[in-house]
Amino acid sequence: MAEEKKLFLLDGHALVYRAHFAFINRPLINSKGVNTSAVMGFTRTLWDLMRDQKPTHIAVAFDLSTPTFRHEMYEPYKANREEQPEDIVVAIPYIEAIVKAFNIPIVTLDGFEADDVIGTLSKQAEQEGFKVYMVTPDKDFGQLVSENIFLYKPSRQGNGVDIMGVPEILKKWNVEEVEQVIDMLGLQGDSVDNIPGVPGIGPKTAAKLLAKFHSVEELVDSTDQLKGKQKERLEEHREQALLSKKLAIINTEAPIQFDATRYQIDPPDKDRLAEIFKELEFRTLSKQILGEDKVPESGAQGDLFSQGGGTSNVKAPPAHSVADKNIGNTEHAYHLVDTEEKQAELLQKLLDADTLCFDTETTGVDATQAELVGMSFAIKPHEAYYVPVPAEYEAAARMVQQFKPVLENEKTTKVAQNLKYDALILRHYGVEVKGYYFDTMIVHYLLEPELRHNMDYLAETYLKYQPVSIESVLGKKGKKQKNMRDLNPEDIVDYAAEDADVTLQLKEYLAPKLKEEGFQKLYDEIEAPLVRALVNIEYEGIKVDVDFLKAYSKKLTEEIAEVQDEIHEMAGVDFNVASPKQVGEVLFDKMGLPYRFKKTKSGQYSTSEDKLAELAADYPIVDKILDYRGLTKLKSTYVDALPKLVNPRTGRIHSSFNQALTATGRLSSNDPNLQNIPIRTPEGARVREAFVPRDEDHVLLAADYSQIELRLIAEISGDEAMLEAFKSGKDIHSATAARVFDVPYEEV
Repeated sequence: MAEEKKLFLLDGHALVYRAHFAFINRPLINSKGVNTSAVMGFTRTLWDLMRDQKPTHIAVAFDLSTPTFRHEMYEPYKANREEQPEDIVVAIPYIEAIVKAFNIPIVTLDGFEADDVIGTLSKQAEQEGFKVYMVTPDKDFGQLVSENIFLYKPSRQGNGVDIMGVPEILKKWNVEEVEQVIDMLGLQGDSVDNIPGVPGIGPKTAAKLLAKFHSVEELVDSTDQLKGKQKERLEEHREQALLSKKLAIINTEAPIQFDATRYQIDPPDKDRLAEIFKELEFRTLSKQILGEDKVPESGAQGDLFSQGGGTSNVKAPPAHSVADKNIGNTEHAYHLVDTEEKQAELLQKLLDADTLCFDTETTGVDATQAELVGMSFAIKPHEAYYVPVPAEYEAAARMVQQFKPVLENEKTTKVAQNLKYDALILRHYGVEVKGYYFDTMIVHYLLEPELRHNMDYLAETYLKYQPVSIESVLGKKGKKQKNMRDLNPEDIVDYAAEDADVTLQLKEYLAPKLKEEGFQKLYDEIEAPLVRALVNIEYEGIKVDVDFLKAYSKKLTEEIAEVQDEIHEMAGVDFNVASPKQVGEVLFDKMGLPYRFKKTKSGQYSTSEDKLAELAADYPIVDKILDYRGLTKLKSTYVDALPKLVNPRTGRIHSSFNQALTATGRLSSNDPNLQNIPIRTPEGARVREAFVPRDEDHVLLAADYSQIELRLIAEISGDEAMLEAFKSGKDIHSATAARVFDVPYEEV
């Protein structure tokens, strides 16, 4: 009999908070004064689970600090949460290090919460035959429970583990269907996430209303059947109720893919765990997990954060990272180069160097609009130089020009983290960075495509060094955060010089790995030249005919109105064509079109594009609705949006191309995404007409691989028919069809 596949997905931040507050009255403080409550509680939960439940697969999902799609829907989402307690800030890097030492993958997704990651992976794993356990104290996960997906609430204060399936969720929430958990949250709200709900409606009232009306949508459309305050509240807060429900829905279609191989249980790195437990003074837990031979000695213990000598006036960061080094305990010499004499001396050193690392400090993250604040250089580890640059452009350009002989020296290897950004900044000041490019970000991307590639992560992982945080220099994120331009050079020097120094050290660590792993040729012949190409592409940008787009926007407005009128006439009723709910009601209730799909969680008809496309051939109104959606998306996403993205400095659009984002090696484009502009419809193709040469001396050239994947398959497989089709210039699809259906190629 095959082993049962059991996947446990842990809600990282929720478990960390739960562990922290479980000990809030009697916190666990070690001899160094560090509150280890959250780390101890989380590790205990993890170990108990692995020992008692014996999962075959496991992963931990964490929230990122960046806003999610819910913040876009509702700005106050989670706004009432207090700032993360300092003890939790201290705990999380330890916890992440422990999870990694257990060889358990950490999964995060920009723009989405851990809830969405867990929800999506749960549904995908269920389809692959897994029993899935969502490990979290968060009751909202009840909406995801099914025959094979369970809510696993860890033991707390000796009350035992609580595993909840469909019957338990229905009983707990007093609802008839699991999906109604979302409707309950939409009506009663959620104070933890600042979901407003409907004032005056609590759990009991919400359950009674849903027993009668089934969903929030049905309820707010049936307020004529209610009386008194209840009727008034629901009519007054109709939109708030609908929004609250949307905010409560856990997205199960986030852009992440379940990979059983990646989440399979692997043996832990016991030496690494022993090192972390020793630092935290987890004697009992170490004995239980690692055995007697790995138990840390009592009394004085090796301190991963022991203070050494240092020359910095920057306050050392709190001892909460697994990195044992920082600017406060590491010898370094960082120089402020703020006179002509110092600049001349530095220039000579840089001209004599074979390899130099450089970095720029700027006023923003958009390289085509940011202004240069300063440059930093390093030619040997633990020593670096910061050169402040004047704010006025002409004066700044003159100073940068002094470094032109160094930066444009073909014989000098140039090292940087995300070199493309720095090269773009310097191009705006008349300097083209030349020589061999060693980009630590791209090199790490080749070595570890699935991991993060930012400098702080690389420094902590490979150098065991925690760099100075940008927040310690500029202040916390938000409206009050300063700009680099607002600071004195003396306040920037350590942060900026450290960047160059750390990047140079990363180069020394990564360069041998590049050779060992066999990626040197790939980097030298494809990735490094691509950095240069992308610098040129992004610097030049592309011109768009703004007047053409404005005129086309007006024309599309007219076309959209005409299509809408046709739809209303076909339906025999006026309705909001942009509302999926109303579209579903008109098509499937009023007009009686066949509906053979599963309804949405809220009980509505699904009117997604793929489902409507199945009906479009038989029902002209559906085809028209798809036309309407295509035209409105084209207008809002491209025709109206592109003119707003024209750079005032150049009069052109400068998209950013990221070569270290997709694990497959494909370039991605953003701000704007120029890879998704539609071309298959005549209307979409017209958008491309707006991209024009900048003047009479320039032309546009389109270059593309022709069926590159199929050509590779033909070469690798040696398939005679495929090879023959390509060699003779035949269309591969037609040639394949001719063979499959045994008809002449010309008749396909």
